[in-house]
Amino acid sequence: MQNQKYRRLIRNVNFYPPFLGAGIRMVSHAEDFTRFEVQLRMNRLNRNLFGTHFGGSLYAMCDPFYAFILTMSLGQGYIVWDKSASIDFLKPAKGTITGVFELSRQELDRVKEEVDRLGKQTFFYETYLLDEQGTRVAKVRKEVYARRKPPKDEDAKP
Repeated sequence: MQNQKYRRLIRNVNFYPPFLGAGIRMVSHAEDFTRFEVQLRMNRLNRNLFGTHFGGSLYAMCDPFYAFILTMSLGQGYIVWDKSASIDFLKPAKGTITGVFELSRQELDRVKEEVDRLGKQTFFYETYLLDEQGTRVAKVRKEVYARRKPPKDEDAKP
């Protein structure tokens, strides 16, 4: 039931107000939620004083996707959230910017194994944002935390 809720949320992420206002769109995702492609189109609401993309919009397009991938992969018995992030602006970003967020099945199996063994763990992922010519305009680093949920009987208070 929980995964159905997340599936609906992810499929409707384009209607999330900060995405709508910034011109951010998830243009595709893998059926198993291991890959997301996101685009940011230049418009008057996300252009800065220098005629390039506002850095906050570039970051916003990257915000939830690695956490989405881990949440959908690990399932209901786990808690996942973003712990920290950074973005390095490599060159001025103009036009349509694309970001691809993807984790292999092998990586997801490794994550599950580590969290099951240790109870909790932090993982680091990187990707690049590309302009229409395929040039890297920003490097994004995400730190994502995952842990097992405690058994229900441990949650109960006497």
